[in-house]
Amino acid sequence: MLKQINLFDFKSERIRILHFTWFAFFTTFYIWFNHAPLMGSMRAALDLTDQQVKVLLILNVALTIPARIIIGMLVDKFGPRILYSLLLVISGVLCILFSMVQTYEQLALMRFLLGFVGAGFVIGIRMIGEWFPHKQLGLAEGLYGGLGNFGSAAASVTLPTVAIILTNYIDAENGWRYSLALNGVIALVYSVIYFINVTDTPKGSTYFKPNKTGAMEVTTTKDFVLYLIMNIPLYLALAVLAWKLSPVNLGLLNQTYTNVIYLMLVATYIYQTYHVYRVNKHIFTEAVPEIHRYQFKQVAILNLAYLCTFGSELAVISMLPLFFLDTFGISQIMAGLLAGSYAFINIVARPTGGFVSDRFGRKRTLMILLTGLAGGYFLMSLINSEWSLFFAVVIVMFCSLFVMAGAGAVFAVVPLIKRRMTGQIAGMTGAYGNVGAVIYLTILSFVPASTFFIVIASSALIVMVFVFLFFEDPKGQTAEVLPDGTVQMIDVG
Repeated sequence: MLKQINLFDFKSERIRILHFTWFAFFTTFYIWFNHAPLMGSMRAALDLTDQQVKVLLILNVALTIPARIIIGMLVDKFGPRILYSLLLVISGVLCILFSMVQTYEQLALMRFLLGFVGAGFVIGIRMIGEWFPHKQLGLAEGLYGGLGNFGSAAASVTLPTVAIILTNYIDAENGWRYSLALNGVIALVYSVIYFINVTDTPKGSTYFKPNKTGAMEVTTTKDFVLYLIMNIPLYLALAVLAWKLSPVNLGLLNQTYTNVIYLMLVATYIYQTYHVYRVNKHIFTEAVPEIHRYQFKQVAILNLAYLCTFGSELAVISMLPLFFLDTFGISQIMAGLLAGSYAFINIVARPTGGFVSDRFGRKRTLMILLTGLAGGYFLMSLINSEWSLFFAVVIVMFCSLFVMAGAGAVFAVVPLIKRRMTGQIAGMTGAYGNVGAVIYLTILSFVPASTFFIVIASSALIVMVFVFLFFEDPKGQTAEVLPDGTVQMIDVG
């Protein structure tokens, strides 16, 4: 892999951009999942129930659904440099506020708002797509995703130890709070570093922007209908969250607020449908030239594949430290270290998924990795307190190899669909990862962990069938219109 991309070639501008960008992603993921390894301390400090903890896990991934859609549109319009810098500032401020919470209601609100941090991934997908050629793109995106995703593993491994050190030497009761606040300060500092050191494109390159804003462009009436259908789960996931917080379940929201949220979601979907029509109404009266067409079904299948891969990754990262803690009766530090093994494999697995996709075909790679993912989660469903802890960790790492490689394979394809809409496609695909997380974590709140793992495995097999039946490898070239109106052809396979 490193024969194609030498990570130590610091004289190469694109390699420097890759390093600056993956570390921005790493910082956001470190913050986004800093609650998981410290949940034991939070549970004790705020006297949380098991059900309240499970709701926090769902809240943590909910806001990322609309955030990734919005950020995807904004990055296509304004560029990744300014968007990533701004998101790091917001991440840092929210993280510092999160460290100050005193009640469960405040804790729930801040975890919900911190879901916005998860939108950072989308920004880097566009940045890397601008800097690397298509033959290296899968590997480059995999390196970006793998190194950046390692932020969640780094949080699991380091934060419990940092919290104990701060507890011993700074504050006996609030060491975990100081460790969280430190994350926020680092994000604020890095926002400045990133802004100073990167550019949106190589010198002389054109940054393609969407022709219209407010919704994704499609090129046929069938794609228009499929686009509207694929938007529905984004709103249903948020409706499920509102239901989970309603009086029927936890009662964190009263029925009036719950009903208002339902109405707002319906109204927002109708409003978005209007924008989809406004952006694409021309396709009902005139055919889009073949040279400018793309297949939206490719986007839809990538969405579902990411629901299973990254969606399950988010859900499992959120619950795994407590799963180890409760299943094997080990310490919080040890549980965090062992849970980190699941995300640790990201460093190798995401780039591997992208590399294999580059070399052996997008469709074939997705099918193999989704099948392996299903098998891995089936094995995880068998883990119980009678198992050897070592063997349990081996199974977890085996499963995570397919999960992370699958996510890398998905985003090896995303930048090849339509260059000027990469941010929007990445935003929608990324949002489906969070839809998966909400669905899986909601299921976890009703069933034991073994059933939770079986559900993920089953959904992956279903999506694998969709890939087999409907997915096609991007081939040839796609056309993009330059600012002066001329057409430029870009290789995609």
